[in-house]
Amino acid sequence: MQLTFDELGTPLRDTTFVIVDLETTGSAPGPAGITEIGAVKVRGGEVLGEFATLVDPRAPIPPQIVALTGITTAMVQAAPRIERVLPAFLEFAAGSVLVAHNAGFDVGFLRTACQAHGYAWPRTSVLCTLKLARRVLAPQDTRSFRLSALATLFGARTKPTHRALADARATVDVLHGLLERVGSVGVQSLEELLDYLPDVTPAQRRKRGLAAHLSERPGVYLFRGPSEEVLYVGTASNLRRRVRQYFTGSDSRGRIREMVGLAERVDAIECAHALEAQVRELRLLAAHRPAYNRRSKNPRKAWWVALTDEAFPRLSVVRQERDGALGPFGSQARAKVAADTLAGAAGLRTCTQRIPAAGADDRPCVLAELDRCGAPCAGRQSVDEYAPAVRLVADLVVGTDNAALHAARQHVDALAEAEHFEQAARRRDELVSLLRGVDRAHRLAALAAIQELIAAAPDGAGGWEFAVVRYGRLASAGVARRGVPPMPVVEALVASAETVLPGPGPLRGAPAEETGVLLRWLTRPGVRLVRTATPWAEPMHGAGAWRPWLDRAATAITLENVG
Repeated sequence: MQLTFDELGTPLRDTTFVIVDLETTGSAPGPAGITEIGAVKVRGGEVLGEFATLVDPRAPIPPQIVALTGITTAMVQAAPRIERVLPAFLEFAAGSVLVAHNAGFDVGFLRTACQAHGYAWPRTSVLCTLKLARRVLAPQDTRSFRLSALATLFGARTKPTHRALADARATVDVLHGLLERVGSVGVQSLEELLDYLPDVTPAQRRKRGLAAHLSERPGVYLFRGPSEEVLYVGTASNLRRRVRQYFTGSDSRGRIREMVGLAERVDAIECAHALEAQVRELRLLAAHRPAYNRRSKNPRKAWWVALTDEAFPRLSVVRQERDGALGPFGSQARAKVAADTLAGAAGLRTCTQRIPAAGADDRPCVLAELDRCGAPCAGRQSVDEYAPAVRLVADLVVGTDNAALHAARQHVDALAEAEHFEQAARRRDELVSLLRGVDRAHRLAALAAIQELIAAAPDGAGGWEFAVVRYGRLASAGVARRGVPPMPVVEALVASAETVLPGPGPLRGAPAEETGVLLRWLTRPGVRLVRTATPWAEPMHGAGAWRPWLDRAATAITLENVG
C-alpha cells in the first residue's frame, strides 16, 4: 500500500541515526555487565559525533571474553560505572533512531541498565541491521549475516574487532549499504523503513489515518475503542510520529497489536514539555485504568510502615498513608523487610498481640530468650522502658536521628567479625533495602512539604521549560522560547496554576509516583530553582549520609550475585 504524501514522514537523509555497540562480560542483561559502549551519530551520510567509553562492570571479566575482546579486568577498574555513563549516552542519543547489529542484545542491556538505575528509557525507534539484512539480502548475496561478513560485503572502512567503537563504525557502513538496497524498492522515509521490516496486517495499514490529525508537539495520546473506552495511554515528544509507529508493526508485542486492532480513534492532549506529558499520563492512567497499559494504573497502590497506636507500639505494614509513616514502598514484601529490619535495630516487639499498659503476664516468646525483645508481654518492660525504642523509629522516620541505622550496621559488623558470613550478608541486604526506602521517603517528603516551588530546565534551543510544583504535585507547566523574557512567563504560570491543598501524611496527599517523576526532573543536571516558598532540604540525620556505604554494599551484592 502506497503512503500518502502527508504520511511520508521523515526522509531517511534527514533522519539522525545513533549506531551503538556494546561489549559485555557475557552475562544476561542486568544492572551491570557492560564493559564498553561505542556509538556513532550520523545523518545524511555524515558523521556528527562519536561516543566511546570503557565501563566498570563491577565483576571480573571471564577469560574467554578477554580473549575475544581484549578488554581485561584491569582495564576497566578505573572506568566509570554504568550509572555514571548512562546520562551522557542518553544525552548523546536523544532524538535519534537507535541502530545496532542484533539490536535486541545491545538495546536489551541498555534498557535493563536504565531501569535498574532509575533512568527513563527513551521512546525512540530501534533499527536492527541484522533483521534488515535478512529482509533485504538474498541467499546468494551472503552466506552469513554476522557483522564481519556484512562489513566485507559492503566494503566497510573499519574492520569489526569486537571492540565497541570499531564495531559501531563498521555497522555505520553496513547500515548505509542496506539503505541503498531498500531505496531501490521505494523506501525513502523512516516510517517506510520501519514499515518495511515487520509483517504489517492490512488492518494496521488502514488505520494510519488515525494519526493524521495529530500535531508534532509533545503530549499524551489515548487510543479509544468501539465504545469510547480508553484502551491505552502513552506519551510522546512528537505525537504524530509516535502514534504512526503503532501502525507500522514496529511494536511486536501481541497485546499492542491487539489494541491497535480494536482502536477506533486516537485523542491527544498537547503539553508544554515532556515533564507535563509524563504527569498527565500518570493521572490519565489512574483515571481510566486502560486495559492494555500494564503500569501505573493505581497510583495509590503503595505500602507504608507505621507505628501502631497502643501502649507498646509495633511496626505495621499498611495501605493508608498517615502522619509518621515510612514509605512509600512498591510492594508489601519490601515494606515488611523494612519493618522487620527497623524493629530489630530499634528493639521493638514484632508480635501482633495487644499488650496492656500494666499487668501483662503472658509467656515470653523465643525472641525474648534470644535477648532480641524486652518481653513487655510478660511484664518485664514498662511503657517508659519501652519508649526509647519507639522514639528511635519515630526519629528516623522524620529524619532527626539515625541511631537505628547505626545499630543495624553494628549488628551486621558483629556477625561478620564472628565469621557468620551468610547471616551477615542477609542482614546487610535487609539494611540496604531499609536504607533505600528511608532515603526515598525523605527525598519525596522533603519535596512534598514545599507549598510552592518553581524550577526551570534548558530546552536545548536557548529557551526554558518551567514547572510550578505545589505540595509534590505539578500545578502548572510552560515554556519560554529563545528570545522570550522568562519572568513574565513564570508569573503567568503561577497566576494560572492549579490550587493544591495539602492532605495528611508525609507526601501531603500527593501520589508517590507523580512526586517521584518531579523529583527526578528537578535533580537532573541543568535544572535551576527560580524560587521556592520554603528552603528545599532533606533531613540532616536521614539516610542521605549513608549513600557512600549504600553504594559499596550494592557493589558487594552485585559481585556476589555474579559469582
